[in-house]
Amino acid sequence: MKLEVYNIEGNNAGREVELSEGIFGLELNDKLEHVVYLAVKQYNAHQRQGTHKSKERAEIKGSTRKIKRQKGTGTARAGSVKSPLFRGGGRAFGPRPRNYNIKLNKKVKSLARKAVLSAKAQEGKLVVLEDFSFDAPKTKSFDAVLNAVKVDGNALAYSKTLMLLDLPAGPEKPTEPQRPYKPKGQRKLEQYNTAIKQYLTDADAYSTAMDKYEEALDEHYDARAKVYDNILMASHNIPYAMVSTANDFNVYQILNADYLVLSEGALNRINETLG
Repeated sequence: MKLEVYNIEGNNAGREVELSEGIFGLELNDKLEHVVYLAVKQYNAHQRQGTHKSKERAEIKGSTRKIKRQKGTGTARAGSVKSPLFRGGGRAFGPRPRNYNIKLNKKVKSLARKAVLSAKAQEGKLVVLEDFSFDAPKTKSFDAVLNAVKVDGNALAYSKTLMLLDLPAGPEKPTEPQRPYKPKGQRKLEQYNTAIKQYLTDADAYSTAMDKYEEALDEHYDARAKVYDNILMASHNIPYAMVSTANDFNVYQILNADYLVLSEGALNRINETLG
């Protein structure tokens, strides 16, 4: 499957991209629907904090005295006022703090992503934009992009739209050397002295590498702000627009959106991670 690439003015950029059949061309069936269901179920479960709590009868403050005699009252027998049968008493089998997380295999989650991407591609609700950036996070700039890009003659301005961008890769953090433990015996003391000298050399090299890493990290954050953060902040005031990265998107986001917009970098990243 091939798609035309558009620019942010809504014009054809004059080139096409090839969509991978293994990612965007899956034939949807009951098996894939169930996989998507599991992925959405996991996402919704992970949104729950699980901090709910109600007091049971053992946690209620009050007297434990039997409130009336066992027989002869003509009513049901009753114990203390903390019983769940009485107003103000503890709750029977009430909710307790718990973790609602659900585990899914990596292959299942990957297959669910491929299924929803294939669904958007087959429905004709997938758009590819060339890579762009904003000099400043202005809502007007992002809204202009949504108004310019059209699918089937309709602008994306008033439809739920998910835009996926490629986040530039950050620098790799150097590994800190581990200080050797001092042995108790005298025989291994020479080996320890040699290891300490090597450790001090590695520590100096690590300090120099960390200085370079911090400089590269600042440059990475500047590039990230231009490529991703400015676009993300520009979309915050538009309720029907969502922005995410090609590494962090989930199945629920795609199902919740009417249209999916991919930058060329994001498309390459998806092909690299899911391919």
